[in-house]
Amino acid sequence: MMQQSLTDPSLCVLGFESSCDETGVALVEAMGRSTPRLLAHALHSQVELHGAYGGVVPELASRDHIRRLLPLTRSVLAQAQRRLSDVDVIAFTRGPGLAGALLVAAGTACAMGAALGKPVLGVHHLEGHLLSPFLAEDPPCFPFVALLVSGGHTQLMRVEGVGKYVLLGESIDDAAGEAFDKIAKTLGLGYPGGPALAKLAQEGKADAFRFPRPLLHVPGWDFSFAGLKTAVARQVALHANGADLATALYMALRADWAASAQEAIVDVLVAKTLGALRATRMDRLVVAGGVGANRRLRERLDAACSQAGVRVHYPPVALCTDNGAMIAMAAAMRIAHGVERAETTYAFDVRPRWPLDAVCGSG
Repeated sequence: MMQQSLTDPSLCVLGFESSCDETGVALVEAMGRSTPRLLAHALHSQVELHGAYGGVVPELASRDHIRRLLPLTRSVLAQAQRRLSDVDVIAFTRGPGLAGALLVAAGTACAMGAALGKPVLGVHHLEGHLLSPFLAEDPPCFPFVALLVSGGHTQLMRVEGVGKYVLLGESIDDAAGEAFDKIAKTLGLGYPGGPALAKLAQEGKADAFRFPRPLLHVPGWDFSFAGLKTAVARQVALHANGADLATALYMALRADWAASAQEAIVDVLVAKTLGALRATRMDRLVVAGGVGANRRLRERLDAACSQAGVRVHYPPVALCTDNGAMIAMAAAMRIAHGVERAETTYAFDVRPRWPLDAVCGSG
């Protein structure tokens, strides 16, 4: 059985991501335990495909991944001026995500690995997000506290090293990203809702409505945003009952609802994160996931952490959403740090539900 060895001088990893509504492919190169460098990446978003339905249609997502994955792979290899024979390991998102969508990257990676005789490695989607700030110009150092705000997940993690993760707190109902999307739908905004709500919030007043901040003063680091979503829906129903929704007054109210809801979410995220930093006595924070690109969240975290003497690290904005670069990066780092080995065993499965602490290693 062929295994990628820690003693190899360099490691070229091809990464596939297809867990939901973005198809991502990337190539990274690692030298020993130094931070891997991104050689090339390509990403296709399915926003237009799902927009007409107001959300992701799993069957359509899977079919589109099938159409996009190999053309994106050819594009990445051309950008990096590499051949498939130059690839040492093929990595893919094993979970969590949509089962059918995950099977596309998993099946393609394992088929390609078998055809080329290359080892493969399944990667945890959230670990990819967690390690994505290492792709930035100013990468973090271990240890740190991580705030993961990725679609259906909001988690605070203590990170001691690659594969050494301790869950501090997580969302017990709606995650922050889900709250953004559901509130956006209530306000009649398009898909994806999070960016649309953040854009509308720039036109409104963040203190116009005092929406609830669930669990803000409850000990611990868990999150809950379902009550906030319901509070916004009630306000909208109260003001929209029998009203002309095209009036200037209603449009101004809608912007205020967006700004006030966003501020409530950001208040909770910042307060819980600062509390976790104090409790762990950490002076370094990593913020990753799609919501991590939110401008207001970054402004508030930067200001709060600066005052507390904490350094904050983000992935590049273009790599906050799902992408192949984070999958290739995570695979390269797991191999380089001796946490896991890529192997030429091509039977595969996917894990639509997969807790991050299940991938912890001893390396």
